[in-house]
Amino acid sequence: MRGQNCDGLLNAALACGINAIDTARVYGRSERAIGGWLKRCGRRNEVVLLSKCCHPNAFGARVTPRAMRADLKKSLSALGTDYIDIYLLHRDDLSTPVGPLVEEFNSMHASGQIGAFGGSNWSYARIAEANEYAYSHSLIPFTVSSPNFSLASQNADIWGGGVSISGDEGRAERLQYKESKMAVVAYSSLARGLFSGRVNSAQGAAAFNQLDKFAVKGYLSEQNLARLARCEVLAKELGATVSQTALAYVLCCGLNSFAVVGSSSAERTAHNAAAADIVLTSEQIARLESGHYF
Repeated sequence: MRGQNCDGLLNAALACGINAIDTARVYGRSERAIGGWLKRCGRRNEVVLLSKCCHPNAFGARVTPRAMRADLKKSLSALGTDYIDIYLLHRDDLSTPVGPLVEEFNSMHASGQIGAFGGSNWSYARIAEANEYAYSHSLIPFTVSSPNFSLASQNADIWGGGVSISGDEGRAERLQYKESKMAVVAYSSLARGLFSGRVNSAQGAAAFNQLDKFAVKGYLSEQNLARLARCEVLAKELGATVSQTALAYVLCCGLNSFAVVGSSSAERTAHNAAAADIVLTSEQIARLESGHYF
């Protein structure tokens, strides 16, 4: 909420059962706004803070222990806290060995500055490599991953350096997460507004005129419009909305998953939170994905 006090929105989130807040060092004034709210409301012990470090800058990748330490120091100051519950590397750099990163995370954890840790936009294979290092050195492993994941199939990497587990192409990686039970914090869980309820499948490709350029780049396809149409049908059957049904897909697809959802109003926050009460069957999941019944 640019230029506005976010206290009302964050208080509303807590009131409807949301207790985790996703932010990052690179998200402008987000950390400072959240920190101000925490100071005013005095409810830090009720909130799970997730922040991210080492986003690339104009000079390129910066996935290094030094950048991890620098970003953590700034994030703790901005958030006005002495610890972050979940701390993730915002991107990966395949030229950087995993060992020093795992070592640094463990050092931060031992100091009490972070709780759980892991990677955002890390492939499952790279996380497995990091965890193999951790186990072989008697260290704490990655326990959280934050990839792109929604009912939509992603056509292109929107931001650069992103990792998606959506669609048919992400099925194998989703199976790995399902087997490992690793926490999956799914970003873009409504596909940049495609499943927000602002557009409908009857509009066809014109629906994307109401969404931003990133939605067009990442999600404009006949396949995704078909998924939106199936979501609309199932939502009507459930007595729910499209956004609630699409979020229920993320939460009920068999992963240890959590959906990151942005909102600009208390009403919309409560509306989206109600998706947690919807339980989809495996048949309904299959219908949403492919249109096929068992």
